[in-house]
Amino acid sequence: MKKNTLILLSLILLLALTFAVSLIFGGTRISLSELLSANQASGIMHTIIWKIRIPRIILSMLVGAGLAASGAILQGILRNPLAEPYTLGISGGAAFGATIAVVLGIGALGLPVFAFLGALLSVSFVYLIASKKYFSVSTLVLSGVILSFLFSAVIMLIFSVSRADKVQSTLLWLMGDLSSAETGLTAIVAGFVLTGILVLLLFSREVDILTLGEEKAAYLGVDAASALKILFITTSLITGACVASSGIIGFVGIIIPHFIRQLRGPKHFGLVIFSSLAGAIFLCLADTFARTIIYPVELPVGVITGILGGLFFIVFLLKSKSWDGM
Repeated sequence: MKKNTLILLSLILLLALTFAVSLIFGGTRISLSELLSANQASGIMHTIIWKIRIPRIILSMLVGAGLAASGAILQGILRNPLAEPYTLGISGGAAFGATIAVVLGIGALGLPVFAFLGALLSVSFVYLIASKKYFSVSTLVLSGVILSFLFSAVIMLIFSVSRADKVQSTLLWLMGDLSSAETGLTAIVAGFVLTGILVLLLFSREVDILTLGEEKAAYLGVDAASALKILFITTSLITGACVASSGIIGFVGIIIPHFIRQLRGPKHFGLVIFSSLAGAIFLCLADTFARTIIYPVELPVGVITGILGGLFFIVFLLKSKSWDGM
């Protein structure tokens, strides 16, 4: 208990420090005195702090928390340490929706809406297919993989017949982009993410049992099909909101739950809470690094998480005795 309390307090402290560091560093560096007098700031400094930095920081933390919490749950119910929110094809559907929005010339405000609708389309297809097989784990995974390939092929087809400028803008969004953060969008994402995480916490005991297998879960009195259905829909909605607001940011849902599980154990109630905090810290730091490392050029945050994710996979593969053990 003392260890978990210490870890929790450390994560909360790191989250506060991350917020401050991300607020200070950027294209325009904010001094400590300016930061302390943020309430009295006016003009350009007021815009930078309240209209740009703070909404972007909060959005990055929400997206990081949502992806990490969803990854922790999906790794449990799919019994696969390499599972993440995009395993179920949600990112492919969101990418398809965003591509349609850009090609049709819909403004920046419409892109998140189309991306979210695309994610819901993917969720609906996977839900429909999996329901025919009583929401078995293998069906969920295979359905998501198939839809990801299908959406990717359609996106490539659209790119091949579209103008170069539209293709470029879509590709930048697909690599992960938090620059469109604003107060209204952040509030919507917060509603989906925080409500979704609460639902995941309420079903954490069922997830603990489902990690033993569907047959054992049924023997212990858990309705595996219903639980999987609720968890699947919840993680899908969380991921759909995250992707719609920030583009495709991969590997957060793999890296963070993996390390938190090593740190404090596999019980999913604490795992979801700790992963949410660590995910918020991780993505906020990654975004800060992405927008400052080669300023004035701003890297897509998905590039940073992709590099770290690739290194993680290499280390994971070298430490694994075999692929079957994963």
